[in-house]
Amino acid sequence: MCYLPKGTIMVDGYLGTLTTEERTLLHLLHQQLPSGGWEAPATLTQAGISAAVHIQRKHIPRTLKRMEGNGLLTVAQRHIPGGKQRKRVYTLTESGQERAESLRDRILSEQVQHNGQGVALRTLWTSPQPMLELLSHLDEGMTYHDAALVSPVSNPEGVASIDAQYGEELVRRMFARAWEDGKITKDEQSLLSEVVEFLGMHPERVRRLSNEARKSLKIPPPEEVYYEMILQALDDGEIVQEEIDLLDTFRVHFGIDQFTHNTLLEKARNSPVQSEQYHAYAAAVRTAMQDQIITADEHAILRTLRGTLGISEAEHEQIMDDLRKTEQR
Repeated sequence: MCYLPKGTIMVDGYLGTLTTEERTLLHLLHQQLPSGGWEAPATLTQAGISAAVHIQRKHIPRTLKRMEGNGLLTVAQRHIPGGKQRKRVYTLTESGQERAESLRDRILSEQVQHNGQGVALRTLWTSPQPMLELLSHLDEGMTYHDAALVSPVSNPEGVASIDAQYGEELVRRMFARAWEDGKITKDEQSLLSEVVEFLGMHPERVRRLSNEARKSLKIPPPEEVYYEMILQALDDGEIVQEEIDLLDTFRVHFGIDQFTHNTLLEKARNSPVQSEQYHAYAAAVRTAMQDQIITADEHAILRTLRGTLGISEAEHEQIMDDLRKTEQR
């Protein structure tokens, strides 16, 4: 079994060399809370922040709580346009602002390669371009690329980070389940909307995932999707309240009884811990197998990916075997 090595980078390029706290500081630097109002943009919510800094939604509360405790953030309750309830929103304190500006200035002073020449990164930045968007074009060798290396799920297009791809895979499989009878009911749409809002995903990205699911015609059993939801919720050893609410909604909608819930929960708690790399590789294999054939080019890509993510041949065969069993159902 492959375990997550300490210090593993789950975000491509230069962004992966920054901590979650540093990326959060840079995101909130130009996302100040409007004063005196009762509304706030979605970019200041936990979902908006997690999407912008390229990590799973469930991992951001711990970082935000630590930053609040260190006097870098203030928290308020505001209405989000298009939302039904008020949400917690975050903004930098004066101390947080100073630290974010210091970090920004240090990064902008770095020398990077652009079109074969060494230039200061500052010369490639045009305010008010978000700093994280600028940095998404930098690789680890400090070379600036015209196309972004990684894109937040709050953007309509672009490749999401390995961490964020789990959310995409969950939404894709939920759509596959919903499309089973050829249409998505109002209740199913409501459930999907809750999950999408939780992840902070762009509507265009959601539509693409829906179309992919409808074309694949691979309908996972609801218990399988629910089990994957539990595994993701247990990723850090605990299930937070918002995840409990989502699981409850899914369970009721798809008729999963308490006994099945308890059985799947126990199975998830006792299952071997698989790394994020393992799940990312499994998602890549599923994508390659959508047409029932892995081409020579796909084989080469998967072989390279195994080396990058540290996936053994035995783990590859286990993933393939699991996919074959799923196909036979």
